[in-house]
Amino acid sequence: MPPSDQKSLPLPSERPRRVEGLLEGEVTHVTYESETTGFRVLRVRVKGQAEPETVIGVLPAAPPGARIRATGKRYDDPRHGKQFKADTLLVLAPSTLDGVERYLASGLVPGIGPAYAKRIVAAFGEATLEVLDRSPQRLREVSGLGKRRVDAIARAWADHRQVGAIMVFLQSHGASPALATRIYKRFGPKAMAVVSQSPYRLALDVWGVGFKTADQIARSIGIPADSPERAQAGVLHALHQFSERGHVLAEQEELIAATCELLEGEPDAVLRALEVLVAEKRVVREGEALYTPELHGAEERTAERLLGLLGDARRLDDVARAVTEFQKATGLELDETQRSAIAAAAASKVLVVTGGPGVGKTTIVRAILTLFDLARLRVALAAPTGRAAKRLSEATGRDALTLHRLLEFDPKTGAFQANKLDPLEVGALIVDETSMVPLELADSLLQALPDHARLILVGDVDQLPSVGPGAFLRDVIDSGCVPTMRLQRIFRQAEGSSIVANAHRIHEGEIPVGAEGKGEQFYVLDRRTPEEALDVVKELVTSRIPRGFGLDPVDDVQVLTPMQRGPMGAVALNELLQAELNPPREGLAEVRRGARVFRVGDKVMQLRNDYDREVWNGDVGRVASIVLSESRLFVRFDDREVAYGDTDLDELSLAYATSIHKSQGSEYPCVIVPILTQHFVMLSRNLIYTAVTRGKRLVILVAHPRALGLALAEVRKESRKTRLAARLRAKATGSRVG
Repeated sequence: MPPSDQKSLPLPSERPRRVEGLLEGEVTHVTYESETTGFRVLRVRVKGQAEPETVIGVLPAAPPGARIRATGKRYDDPRHGKQFKADTLLVLAPSTLDGVERYLASGLVPGIGPAYAKRIVAAFGEATLEVLDRSPQRLREVSGLGKRRVDAIARAWADHRQVGAIMVFLQSHGASPALATRIYKRFGPKAMAVVSQSPYRLALDVWGVGFKTADQIARSIGIPADSPERAQAGVLHALHQFSERGHVLAEQEELIAATCELLEGEPDAVLRALEVLVAEKRVVREGEALYTPELHGAEERTAERLLGLLGDARRLDDVARAVTEFQKATGLELDETQRSAIAAAAASKVLVVTGGPGVGKTTIVRAILTLFDLARLRVALAAPTGRAAKRLSEATGRDALTLHRLLEFDPKTGAFQANKLDPLEVGALIVDETSMVPLELADSLLQALPDHARLILVGDVDQLPSVGPGAFLRDVIDSGCVPTMRLQRIFRQAEGSSIVANAHRIHEGEIPVGAEGKGEQFYVLDRRTPEEALDVVKELVTSRIPRGFGLDPVDDVQVLTPMQRGPMGAVALNELLQAELNPPREGLAEVRRGARVFRVGDKVMQLRNDYDREVWNGDVGRVASIVLSESRLFVRFDDREVAYGDTDLDELSLAYATSIHKSQGSEYPCVIVPILTQHFVMLSRNLIYTAVTRGKRLVILVAHPRALGLALAEVRKESRKTRLAARLRAKATGSRVG
C-alpha cells in the first residue's frame, strides 16, 4: 500500500470516474489467483455502477475489502464476457469499516478469520489499520487474542505490508505487474533493496529483463546517465552478451566498443569502469582477454581436471577378448581403426571419439562397453539433452541419463549434488553428443568424476558448438593433449544413405545432390526469392510431404532455418505454418503473449533451462490444454505435462520452424532447410552440415544456388573466443596462457 494511504481512514470520497483505461473500486471477491504466476481474477465494485467489474491480469494480491486503482483496457471476452485487463494495479487501504472487516477476514493474515476480524474492527473502528501498522500489541485488548496469536498476527501483517509496498514501489518505477511479480519471485523481501541500490542487477539476474528496462528503472530512481555505476553495469552486461553468443571471453578493445554502443558513452568512461571492475575482481583480465569470474574459473578448472584425469592410467588387458566377444554377439566385423579405438580406451583414462554420420561411432561405443564390462567397471551413459540420452539408450540397450540428472541438479540451491566432495559412483562414463556440452557443464561434470574413473567423449566436432558458452569438444581435440580417434570411413550399413553421403559432401565443401537411399531421400529445390521459398515450404509441409511420404506435418516435419528474424527466419515461418496447420477456430482455446499466439495443439519449444520445471533449452512439446480462467497453458513434453503461467510464456516459442542452432542433439524424420542470400551473415559449411545431419528419412534443401555455394565456401568453425585449448597445452608444458 502507498505510504499516503497507511495513516488515516477513511480517505476523502471522490466522484466516480469512468475514464477509459482507468478503474477504481473495492474488491468484492477474488475469483481466482495463483501465487506462482501472479495471475488473478477480481470482482471490483465501482462507485456508481450497478454490477461489479471483472479485473484480470498478473497483479499484486488484492483481497476482498481492498480498494484498487488500475490502468488497462476493457474488452469483451467471447467466453467470459466484459473484462478489464489491467496493465498496472495499486492496492489501496479500504475506505469503509465494512471493507476493513472483509479485508481482514479474507485470510490475508493467518490467525485472523471472520470472527476475529469482526471483533478487531468493533474494538478499534476507523483506527484498525493504524493499530495494526503502529501498535499491533494493542490487539491484546481484543477478547480471545493471546500474546502468541498477537505476535503471529503482527509478523504476518508486517510481511503482507512489505510485499504490498514492494509491488507498489516496483510499479511506480516503471515495472509492469508481470515484471514486478517476476522480480519479487527472484529476490523476495530483498526486491525493494535490490532495485533501489543495484537496479542493473535486474538485467543480469532476472530472465527476460534487458539492459534498457533496467536502465529505465535506474533512471526512474535517480541514477544519472554519466554515473560510474551505470558504466560498470554496461561493461558487465556487454560481457554477458558475449557469453550469450557463445564466447567464453572478450577482447578488451571489442568489449569497450560494445559497451560504448550500449551506453551511447565515451571510451574513457568505459575504460575507467572496467579498471574498477578488474580491481574489485568482478571481471578477470588475462592479457587482453576479459572474463566473468565464473567462466574464467570454469576454464581453469576444466583444463586442470582433464590433465589430472589423464595421469596414472591403469591399462585394461581385455582388448582382444572384448573384440572377439563383441563381434560374436553382434555379427559385426571391426576394422583396424575401430580396434585401435578400443585399444585407446583400454590404454587411456580419457578418450575422444569423433566423426560424421555413418562412420561407426555407436558401434565403437558398444564395443567399448564390452571392454568395460569385462573389466568389471561400473559404467554410466549420459548426454546433454533428453532426446540425445534416449537415442543413446536405444542404440546401446543401456539406461542413459541427461547430464543434469546424472549430476543430480538441485533447483532449490542451483547446484549439482554430485561434485568434487561427493563424486559420482562410477568407474567409467561415456558422454554422447559432446559437441553440445557448454564449458560450465563440462566443468561440473569433470569435477564430479572420481580420480579413478575413465571418460569417453563422443561427438561430431564438425557440428555447431553448444548453445551455451564455449567449444568444449573442439578445444579438447585442438589442444592435442587428449587421445582422439577421428573416424572417417563410411561403413556399409550407411554407404547407401543419400543423407549420409550428402552430409560428407557438404563437409568437404561439395554441392549436395538429390538422391534416393536406403529408406530415405534427399532433395535440393532451386528457389531464388523469399516469396518463392515461402510458397514451396508451405506446400511441402502442408500437402506434398504428408501425401507423398505419410509423415505428420507437425510431429514428423521440422523446418530448420539459419536465422530467427527476416522473411525466412524462424519467427516469420512459424507465423505462416501456425496459420496453415493450427488456425484459429471456434472452440479452440488460445492465449496471447505480445505478438505471439499459442493455441491448443501448437508445437512449441522451451527457450531456456528451467530447473524448477525440469525442462531444458531446446526441448520441443505440444500445447495440451489451456485454462483461460487461470491464464495457464499446459505443454506435453514426451510423457509429462508442464504448466506455464502468464509470466512464464516468454520461455516458449512456436516450433514449427526453429533455428539450426536450436536443433542440435535432435533428429527428425524430415527436415526442410531454406538457404537464401538473405541468410548470408549466418551461412557456413558446418551450419548446413548440422542441419542436414538432423534428418533421418527425408532432407529437403530449399536453396538459392549462390547462397548454398557461399555456405559451402565458408570454412569458419563458428568461431568462438575461448582459451581452453591453449590453457590445456600451457598446463601440460608448464608455460603461461595470455
